[in-house]
This record gives sequence, structure tokens and C-alpha cells, in this order.
Amino acid sequence: MPIVPAAAPHTKWSRVVLIAIAAAVIVGVVLLAFTWAGITSSAKNIPLAVTGPPTQVQALEKAWEDKAGGTFTITTVDSRDAATALIRSRDAYGAVVLGPAPEVLTASANGTAVSQILTGVAQQLQTQINQATAAAAGPAAAAGHPAPVAPKVTVTDVVPLAATDVKGTGLALAAFPLAFGGMIGGILVSLVVVGNRRRLGALALYSILAGSLIVLVMQGLYGVLQGNAVLNGLGAGLALLGTSSFIVGLNALIGTAGIPVGAVTTMLIANPISAATAPMQFLPDPWGAIGQWFVPGASTTLLRDLSYFPDANTLFPWLVLAGWTIAGVVFTMIGHFRNQEVVHIEGSLDPEPVLATATAATATRSRLRAATDDAGQAAARER
Repeated sequence: MPIVPAAAPHTKWSRVVLIAIAAAVIVGVVLLAFTWAGITSSAKNIPLAVTGPPTQVQALEKAWEDKAGGTFTITTVDSRDAATALIRSRDAYGAVVLGPAPEVLTASANGTAVSQILTGVAQQLQTQINQATAAAAGPAAAAGHPAPVAPKVTVTDVVPLAATDVKGTGLALAAFPLAFGGMIGGILVSLVVVGNRRRLGALALYSILAGSLIVLVMQGLYGVLQGNAVLNGLGAGLALLGTSSFIVGLNALIGTAGIPVGAVTTMLIANPISAATAPMQFLPDPWGAIGQWFVPGASTTLLRDLSYFPDANTLFPWLVLAGWTIAGVVFTMIGHFRNQEVVHIEGSLDPEPVLATATAATATRSRLRAATDDAGQAAARER
């Protein structure tokens, strides 16, 4: 009679239920991570410059404090040029110019959300001017003077988005390949490259090639990135290197568990608070500021500044990216699992170290064997 192999034991129902519950919890965590920041976002502490006659400036500040408390952080300047300089250095996201020629200055390169708010400010200011002009029309007519004409509030985009990305969606989308690309590079190098120096070499080459490719596509093909292509390439490459070296370093430091820890840190913690789609002032406190200490937040800010705000101080994001890179390199060099092979690929390992070790071991055995033979011959002669 033919032998029928025994059926493999099935998974216990209790474990099936636990696996299903765990998978559902993971989905919930991912959902919260990617939707929490956007749903709970609100405009607050938006840096805004104001210039004009002191009485009008004070009246505007009081009106905003009463009706929109906390929405703006106001800086009073002496002139329109000073307000424009603050916008170009990204110390202010917009400005209000009061006086006979009222004007609202915006910078759509900061994000369409801020531009929409400032456009609403211009409309409110126009309404207030119209009401004040209408109130002054009666006394003027009674005195036989011509009715005053309300000045029109103009809106000027000081730092506009490029014509190839008028809605700013391309610049926001550029943040994803930076985060995802750094994560993929770190995972692949951790899995298939053995040896700490070889891993660091692979990371350096990968970041250069991938960073150049991102700039080639996003700036050369789509025209999303602006400014100096070399600086953009350095920024993108350092962003990829910061994430990938961190993952490789964790893998060397704590073993294969470091790979998911690094991936979760990047995609579920750092990426949602990176302020890629709206300025960090729109995120709940203090997460907007915290996000700038991670690679996704620093790289998004850096590429936006390099593209549209050349007068902005970019030292902080450069230091953040460099810090994550250095941390990953240090972890890789000192990690207990730095030479661990995670996934074996036939023919991928360099045989030279193995041959060298084997040769040294063979030489040692030969010397020991010769010494033993000499000792035996000497003993024989004595007998």
C-alpha cells in the first residue's frame, strides 16, 4: 500500500486570532501616523511682518489679537523693503503694508496653505478699509467735500512657485522618494552587503547616485526643484545617506531588529511630522519643531530653501542631516553585528579574507607539525 504522508499540524485558533488582531492594530497605527498630523493641523504662530503708520499698525495688531489670537507672530518693520527681506530669508512668511497704498505680501513657495490665509487677510483688510471709507463719506458730503475713494489692497507674491509647479504639489511629493529611498537603501545594504567598510562604501555610492537621479528627475525633467543643481544634489544625497546609514548602523548595533526599528522611525514617526505639505507651524505643538530634527523634516526644509529662499540660513538642516549620517557611521563601526551576513547570496562574498585566514591557519599547523617532528627525532636520538 502506498504510504500517505501525515498532514502538517495546523495553526492553533488562538494564534490565528492573535495574528489577525496584531495585523489590524498595525493598520490602525499606520493610519493614525499618516492622518493625525493633517487632520489635527491648524494655523498658529505664522511669522508675519507689518509696516505702516504706527496707529494703523497698533490697530491691526489689536484686531488680530481679539479675533485671531495665536494665528500670527507679528514683527514690526520700518519699510516694505525690510518686510520683503524677511520674507526672502524665510524669517517671515508674509507681510502687511499699511498706509495710502495697502498691500499684502505673500510667498507661495512657503506653501499654498499660507498663501490662502494671507489672501484672506487681504480680503478682510479690504473690507475694513471699505467700511472706514463709507463711514467717512457722510461727514465729507456734509462739509461739501468729495466722497473719499477706498484704496484697493493689492496682493503681491514675493517668492512665487515655479511655473512648472504652481500648486506646490511637486515639491511636497519630492519628500517621499527621499524618505522611502533612504529607507530602501539602508535595508538593502544591511541585508546583502557584509563588512562594515563595504557597507559604508555602498551607502556612499548609493547616496551619490540616487541623489543625482532625484535631482535629474525633479529638477531637470519636471522643474520642481529650483536653484543650484549641485547643492540640491548634495542635499538630496545627504538626506538619503542620513536615513540609510542610520538603518545600517542600527542593524550593526542591535542586529536584524535594527532594520524595522529604523524603517518605523523614518516612515511612521519622522515622515508624518516632516512638514512636507504645510509649514511646521500648522502641526500640533511641539511636533512641528521636533520634526525638523529628523531627516525627512530637515531635508524637506533644506530643499525648499535651496530652491526658493537662497537668503535663508540653511545651517541647521545641514547639521541635522550630517548628524544622522555620523551617528549611522559610528553605529556601523562599533556595532557587535557589523560583519553579520543577513541574507546569503551565492558568489557575493569576497573570498580573499577567507583564503588569507585559511593560509595563515595552514602555516600555523605546518609550523606546529614541524616542531613536533623535531622533538620526536631528538627524543629518538637520546634513546
